[in-house]
Amino acid sequence: MHITDERIQSLREKMKEYRMDAYLVPTADFHESEYVGEYFKCRKYLTGFTGSAGTAVITMNEACLWVDGRYFVQAAAELKGSCVKMMKMGQEGVPSVQEYLEENVPEGGCLGFDGRVVNSLTGLSLEKNLREKSARIACTEDLVGMIWQDRPELSSEPAWILEERYAGKSAADKIADVRAAMKKVHATVHVLTTLDDIAWLLNIRGNDISYNPVVLSYVMITMEDVRLFINEAVLNDEICGYLESMGVVILPYNDIYKEAGALQGEKVLFEREKGNYALYQAMAAQNEIIDRMNPTSEAKAKKNPVEVENEKKAHIKDGIAVTRFMYWLKHQIGKETITEMSASEKLEGFRKEQEGYIEPSFNTISAYGPNAAMCHYSATEESNAVLDAKSFYLVDSGGQYYEGTTDITRTIALGELTAEEKEHFTLVLISMLRLQAVRFLYGCRGLSLDYVAREPFWSRGLNFDHGTGHGVGYLSSVHERPNGIRFKMVPERCDNGILEEGMITSDEPGLYIEGKHGIRTENLILCKKDEKNEYGQFMKFEFLTFVPIDVDAVDKNLMTERDVELFNAYHKEVYEKISPYLEGDEKEWLKKVTAAI
Repeated sequence: MHITDERIQSLREKMKEYRMDAYLVPTADFHESEYVGEYFKCRKYLTGFTGSAGTAVITMNEACLWVDGRYFVQAAAELKGSCVKMMKMGQEGVPSVQEYLEENVPEGGCLGFDGRVVNSLTGLSLEKNLREKSARIACTEDLVGMIWQDRPELSSEPAWILEERYAGKSAADKIADVRAAMKKVHATVHVLTTLDDIAWLLNIRGNDISYNPVVLSYVMITMEDVRLFINEAVLNDEICGYLESMGVVILPYNDIYKEAGALQGEKVLFEREKGNYALYQAMAAQNEIIDRMNPTSEAKAKKNPVEVENEKKAHIKDGIAVTRFMYWLKHQIGKETITEMSASEKLEGFRKEQEGYIEPSFNTISAYGPNAAMCHYSATEESNAVLDAKSFYLVDSGGQYYEGTTDITRTIALGELTAEEKEHFTLVLISMLRLQAVRFLYGCRGLSLDYVAREPFWSRGLNFDHGTGHGVGYLSSVHERPNGIRFKMVPERCDNGILEEGMITSDEPGLYIEGKHGIRTENLILCKKDEKNEYGQFMKFEFLTFVPIDVDAVDKNLMTERDVELFNAYHKEVYEKISPYLEGDEKEWLKKVTAAI
């Protein structure tokens, strides 16, 4: 029997024991994190599918795995030979997870899941839909955990203090601001579960999740105290003293459920989309739940002046690393064997040479030729293409530095290009430059500005099927709420906030031609105040990213005079900021590739 089938059979035995007709296994931890640690990879353990997103549902006679278009090929290969059936999300005739459960949980039946890995909004939605069939939800048992014999331990990497010279504001002041926000909505308690918010609030960082320097923890804030639920093993004497000096009470990680269950008659600020269903269930009956975005989410998105200055330093360091990588690639292509994976490792090597570099800010997308047409492609041993002296190589990467978080994409011409490749590259360039150059009245959201980036494509009947920009944190998550730039609302992303001074957003249009090439050019942009006059406060964007854009791929004939001016002005700044850190041939090359066109 296939090992996956054995595991599913073991799960079904547990389901029988607990009288469950279906069991839901998402890709999630207890905190709705974008990435999850090894302990939380239950869906991978159960199905054998290793992709970063997907949801499994096991019934007594079927095992299904929902994946999106990024993973159709990978899932088909990894599920082969097992009893797990792939459900291609968004394809005609394929039900959603909720539709499937409504259809397959019998009248008076039971749906089971670990309530700690399902957010409250999803749990409540399932509850409502199944109520019509008199079906119930059982959310207190982690059945996968019961059958997973060699499950890794919960991560317990040491936490550390982010000094105020990096954070720019004390944790005590941030806590006072949260309490003020609680008063505005008449909340007496705030339960905070999102790890990037907790790290920002307390000015602590850790290493419990890949790419995100956070610590597994929960926080409960009242007007009198702050309770931090954390594995005490990750705290040394210095950090314990630091937390206690602010009146933070340290409690065991799992005690949050007991403490939440003990709340009576409180008005609890708790974001249902981010807080897990088990916590909601512990509090909801005895308290009033105030469901709104965590106040820390908006506060941390507006970078303070110290953070802004630090981010500029981080981007110079990152600019040096990526520029040196581009020089190396341009000069070594065709002379040595370079693969997608070896190129990615080389870039990481350049970043590691920079002082204050900690780790990548996400899994690098290193894609050659047709592979780059898959927007979220990830090179594997099987797909690892060799780079040839023709067409495009796309690399989307970033770094976590003490001074901040970076995210940059460059598409590099490795040799001769077709007229179509040059046209598409130039359209992407024009789009990126024009979006950064907008001026707009305060009150605008990304929804208002997205057309500036889309117009060069839409006017030619072209488009790219992803957002134009996402918020970026400070030594935190590379995807941050509430700022974003897209042309249609995606409510669950909560990324349509007003663009405020200090917010950092990516500017990353692209064009993807299946079977041919993928092109994306991405810089980070900082929102700043511009002039204020009788019409109101105008706002503008300033580039943070300074790395050359491959002039070999540009068709100047497609550019307006203003486009050329913007391109030349950007390259002038790249040379001024990066060249002092380069020497010899690298410096000469940078001068040449940033010269005015």
